[in-house]
This record gives sequence, C-alpha cells and structure tokens, in this order.
Amino acid sequence: MEKSMDRLERMQAEAMLGGGQKRIDAQHAKGKLTARERVGLLLDDGSFEELGQLVTHRSNLFGLDKQHFLGDGVVTGYGTVNGRPVYVFSQDFTVLGGSLAEAHAEKICRVMDLALDNGAPVIGLNDSGGARIQEGVVSLGGYADIFHRNVQASGVVPQISAILGPCAGGAVYSPALTDFIVMTEGTSYMFVTGPNVVKTVTHEEVTAEQLGGASTHASKSGVAHLTCPNEVAVIDQIKALLSYLPQNCEEQPAMEAYGVNSGGAGGELRPALRDVIPESAMQPYDIRTVAAEILDADSFLEIQPDYAPNIIVGFGRIAGRSIGLVANQPAYLAGVLDINASKKAARFVRTCDAFNVPLLVLEDVPGFLPGTDQEWGGIISNGAKLLYAFSEATVPRVTVITRKAYGGAYDVMNSKHIGADMNFAWPSAEIAVMGAKGAAEIIFRKEISEADDPAGKLAEKEAEYAELFAHPYRAASRGYVDEVIDPAQTRQKLIRAFDMLRNKSVARPKRKHGNPPL
Repeated sequence: MEKSMDRLERMQAEAMLGGGQKRIDAQHAKGKLTARERVGLLLDDGSFEELGQLVTHRSNLFGLDKQHFLGDGVVTGYGTVNGRPVYVFSQDFTVLGGSLAEAHAEKICRVMDLALDNGAPVIGLNDSGGARIQEGVVSLGGYADIFHRNVQASGVVPQISAILGPCAGGAVYSPALTDFIVMTEGTSYMFVTGPNVVKTVTHEEVTAEQLGGASTHASKSGVAHLTCPNEVAVIDQIKALLSYLPQNCEEQPAMEAYGVNSGGAGGELRPALRDVIPESAMQPYDIRTVAAEILDADSFLEIQPDYAPNIIVGFGRIAGRSIGLVANQPAYLAGVLDINASKKAARFVRTCDAFNVPLLVLEDVPGFLPGTDQEWGGIISNGAKLLYAFSEATVPRVTVITRKAYGGAYDVMNSKHIGADMNFAWPSAEIAVMGAKGAAEIIFRKEISEADDPAGKLAEKEAEYAELFAHPYRAASRGYVDEVIDPAQTRQKLIRAFDMLRNKSVARPKRKHGNPPL
C-alpha cells in the first residue's frame, strides 16, 4: 500500500503543478492567477472537491503523444460559496494554453451535468487559447457539447462566466449563453475573429484590446455585464452576484437579516425624496439618488453600468429582500428608451424572472428615441423585447412613476396594463401621450397659427393640456395607478407591497414556449 500511496501522491503533486513551475511563473508575470488559485479564492476554505484530476487527452497527433498533462488544462469540481453549493471549472492556461479538446470538454460537461441535476449554480473561469487545433473536429464537438448544456441549464440554475484571459472563436459562445459575464480589465478579451483576421478581411488595424477588451464589451457591445481591475475583484463580484440569486429556479433568493432604522414604519420614511424632482420638467436628475434612498444601504449592485446608461439595471435589497431594479436615467438622454436600453433592460428582466427575483421599476421616460438610426436599427422589434419581457414576467412587479410617463414607453415600462402588480405615482408624475407643449402644438395647431399672439396662445393651450393630463390623477381615477404617494413614503410602501406579494403565483397558458422578437 505504501508504494501505491507514493505513486498517488506523485501524480497528485504533478497535477497540482499544471503546466509546470516555469509556466506558472509566466502566468504570474502577466498579472494573472493560476486556475487553482482562482478556485481557491472563489470557494470557501477547505470546501473544494476536485473531479477528474488525473484525466489526460487521448490524441497522439502532431506531437501530442509527448505532451500529457494530468487534468488536461482544466480544473473542475464543486464546493461552497458562503456555505451554498456551487460547481466550477477553471481553465489552466499553463497547460497547452488552456486549449479545449475532447477530455477537457468532457470534464466541463461533467460538472455542468451535476449542477443541473443537483440544482446549483455553475461558474466558469475562462482562460483559454481556444480549440486545440491538433485534435481537429473533436475540439469543435467539445465546444458544441458545452453549448448544448448551457442552453439546457439556462433559466434552471444560475450560470456565471469570468473571462480572465483570452476567449476567442467558438469559445466565446459558451459565456454568451450564460447569465452574467465578468471580465478583467487589461488582461482579458473576447472576439469571434482576432485582429489578424480582421485586418485580412476588412483591412482594419485594431488591437486585441480595442477589438474585444473589457472596456469595449462593457461600453460598446454590452457583452460584458461587469468589469474589474483585477482577478480578485472579479471573484468578489461573482460572490456578490450569487448572494442576490437563488440556487435554482425552484427556490427563492435568500433573505438577509434586516432591522428597521429607528423602529416602526416611521423609520422607513425618506424625506429627502421630496426634493429630488427639479422644478423644471426639462431639468435632469440622477435616478441613482432615488434608488439609494429606496434600497437598503449599500445594497445596490449595478449591472452593465457603462452600456446604455439611459437605463439603469441591477440588484438591490429592500428590507433584506433581493430585488431587481430597472430605472430610466433622466441624467442621460433624458431617460429615453432606445435600442440598446431596451435590449439591456429586457435581458435583465428575463434573468430576474427566471430566478424568482421581484422587479422594481422606477419610471421617468419621455418616450422612445426618434431618428433614422433607431428606426433602421430595429427600435420596433428591440423595444418590443422589453415589452415582451415585462409582459411575460410572473415575479412580483412594482412600478413607481417619479415624473414623466409618456406615450408607448409608459405602456412598456411595467404598466398596469401589461401585468404590473402595484403601480405608485409621485404627485410630480405626468402620465400622458406626450408632453404638454408637443400635445398643444398638435391639437391646437390651427388655433395657434391663426392667433394674433401665437406664442401666447401656445402657452395658454399648453397650460390647458397640462391641467388635464400632466399629472397622475387621471390615471389614478381609472385605476391605472394604485396610489399617488408622498415621495417620502416610497420605501415604506415598497416594503409592504413586496411583502404582500411574496406568495404570488401565476399560471401560464399551456404552450411549448413563447416567440419573443429576438
């Protein structure tokens, strides 16, 4: 037995070294951690159970017969994050560049199958040069096996991808199929075709960072949900994301302990909210100010903060309860809905609904962004994505209209008409087809043009329209708004509303699946 144990210990030590100390040192020199160091940071101390440590590839082509590494370039297994089970795979760039082939893919598929069978999140730490060319089509098949599992797990268990190095070609589609992508700044990139191919085909000169770096995907493409300056921060963000999500679609997000600030309902009043809305309807303000007063202190985790900043999405807590926030941002493009904002919000709404996270909408929207770029880019179908997402969602849904709620955007932003459970409005809310000035110019065009003083007549008719529609009371009289509230009471009302809705259950029509305007 002693001899057998010696052999096992030698093999375990070899596996722990991955591609060897020289390659580990090179990884560190790039400011990157090793695959095992990443797993150690992610999981609770002592909780990791490795699977497939002694797996090796089965190819003998192109010199692979002389390059066998235990584990075949990916560390896989399970453990806990803050006491909750998770499954993880961590690609090892020190082993054949972290390239994916048959055995490597089988190990990833194994933990994904276990995650799905046991109802726990799966976290992928990606750092790979792509498909292992020496294994040919087997590598491509391995990617497809993973993609298929990503789709099977979608909406069943949370899937989070960290991009901690290169991720190119077919490798990008697995992260794209997961719920969240977190990238390191300066050391990671994602693209379908690299700079050399781009130069050959389109004659564009572009670096890997410009083409698919973290800042590019955070601000231009929207592919990355979060970016971080280093890998430790990435791991922390993954842990934060997990804290807002349940283990699977059959569970509810965990409640955090919460105590009322100064005892009783009065402790939840937020008088500062009475002074948020500017006197002029044309003046911007930061909706984050409202969110900060409504949510539990320091609980807001914004998602895609640099993409489509005219809408804000993210996770927060209200009295310890996890919620998803969708808010128009008047400080950017007046909070208008455009193509990117609609896609960003729709994806987030569907994610929250998949994992039983209630939705809070803060609405101040002047409409959809006009222009040929928007129309030719498909604002109709893209705006409909957000409409579809809200209409489909069965989680508790509460809307607070702070100021403008104009036109079709009023309908889309979780109105009562598309299934919102509770709709509140501040006294400053304006719920109408359009602003008073634009409406007056259309309705009273002839009367204004024939007046001795057109400007004065326009002002008169604008005031007339505003008196009729530029307030929340006509909507409240129809029941489209449940209550017009003192802004200071907003948090108090939301605590009670979400508590009242905690057992909400909706039976969906029988069908295979819907057909959203993808």
